[in-house]
Amino acid sequence: MWTLLQIELFKIFKRPRTYISFVAIAAIVLLIQLALFVDADTYLDLLLQSIRSDFAIDGKIANGYFVCYFILQTLLIHVPLLIALIGGDMIAGEANMGTLRLLASKPISRSSLMLSKFIASVIYTLMLLVWMAFLSLFLSMVVFGVGDLMVFKSSEIIQLKQADVMWRYFAAFGFAAIAMTTVAALSFFLSLFAENSIGPIVATMSIVIVFTILTTMDLPFFNLMKPYLFTSHMLGWKGFFDNPINYGSVFKSAGVLLLHIAGFVGIAIYLFKKKDILS
Repeated sequence: MWTLLQIELFKIFKRPRTYISFVAIAAIVLLIQLALFVDADTYLDLLLQSIRSDFAIDGKIANGYFVCYFILQTLLIHVPLLIALIGGDMIAGEANMGTLRLLASKPISRSSLMLSKFIASVIYTLMLLVWMAFLSLFLSMVVFGVGDLMVFKSSEIIQLKQADVMWRYFAAFGFAAIAMTTVAALSFFLSLFAENSIGPIVATMSIVIVFTILTTMDLPFFNLMKPYLFTSHMLGWKGFFDNPINYGSVFKSAGVLLLHIAGFVGIAIYLFKKKDILS
């Protein structure tokens, strides 16, 4: 298994397009940081215009913690596309190159082959999140400094003390890892049914977009579906910035995502073991 995993990681990181995701995240994060560094006051005035007449706010709101929260809200919506670029290529890419049949003929179990490919895609996903955490959190702390975190919600503003923030970010990135792994598992599963990686990538993003739209519709029929859609739980990382934290809701969302991961990967392995490989 370890040898197979090393081979799969080598395949991933030898392809130039693998690094597009890292460059894209760096570009977006740096542009957001630059925009907030130059003109954070204008953005904050829009957020605070309704309460400035009633409250006096002192201190630097646009610190590194605030900038990181802003980046996460903006960026985690788009990261699934970057993850699908790799997950959708894990099996379909082999079929497209004509090497899938050769791999399946080797004296290794198909289950081990599939698990090594999925674990490699998970490692890629985690590396992408670590890269985003370094840029969005630690670089923001260096550039903007630290302080209390103000979280602006639709009906309230939550202030978290500086000493109570860092562990929340570690927990939030941990939850985000589960959410992004769910997307990797979905694209990995869809990759089984194609001989070109474009199909699984487009299908993954289409499913994410459609499910996200369904979760925002406040209709009785869709409300029955929402608890079972993984997109309803992908933003559960925000729960770590509530005060107090609703741990029951956060753990429930994490559990639903883990069930989706197990389902996607389990079904993919089962179907691959039964698959008649012709390419």
